[in-house]
Amino acid sequence: MHRADGDQLDMSFTHIGPGRIEYECVDIGTSGTSPIVMLHEGLGSVSMWKDFPERLARATQSRVIVYSRHGHGRSAPLRGPRSPRYMHEEALTVLPQLLDHLRIDNPILFGHSDGGSIALIHAGAGHRAVRGIVTLAPHVMVEEIAVRAIAAARVAYQTTDLRARLARYHDDVDGVFWGWNDIWLHPAFRCWDIQEYLPRIRCPILAIQGEEDEYGTMMQVDLLARGASNVARLPLSNCGHSPHRDRSDAVLEAVANWPGQSLGPT
Repeated sequence: MHRADGDQLDMSFTHIGPGRIEYECVDIGTSGTSPIVMLHEGLGSVSMWKDFPERLARATQSRVIVYSRHGHGRSAPLRGPRSPRYMHEEALTVLPQLLDHLRIDNPILFGHSDGGSIALIHAGAGHRAVRGIVTLAPHVMVEEIAVRAIAAARVAYQTTDLRARLARYHDDVDGVFWGWNDIWLHPAFRCWDIQEYLPRIRCPILAIQGEEDEYGTMMQVDLLARGASNVARLPLSNCGHSPHRDRSDAVLEAVANWPGQSLGPT
């Protein structure tokens, strides 16, 4: 399909690992920029980004690819409970397979929340070249504020219209929610930590954090900056856990002007 403003938008499906993956490519036809691969949050999907991928493509004059992880959106449902290493499994197994299938080399990874953590693990593993990382509200370790917020989300899912609202974006809404909520509240997940990957990240990182984030504090980006060697921090006031929604113009401006976004042709 095509957007009215002329941007080309392709929705497709492919088969990776345990099943179908939905993905979308926004291509404005500009050469010489690195492709941007977007990695969604713990309850996210392609459609939950809404118009942000197209806005990001226009702001950066780049090809933008966004996909739904297994269990999310229109991708294949999960086949069983998640493990505490589910973000590692995505970063080290599924994402490389998807990049190979789409013939994407040396991308910029744009990750929100869990997606930001997946980007950091993928780059820190050192198996593949990554041009840069933009990470919004990443998790480097588990904070008590996140555990409290996720426990509150469990109550909201059971007692409010949260389930109905999420069901608009996911074929298996219960699988998405409980797959995320159960593992984050599992006692074994309290020791989840990816700081060991940070010193091995060689690409520049733009770390964006809302000052009113209900799922994490500035400590997350402080740990990231302490562990990785090339981190630009952008705290945003009047911003919660989703900077691309709460402060979308500020995020787009920061990414468009970030030196890591314009490192030349791949």
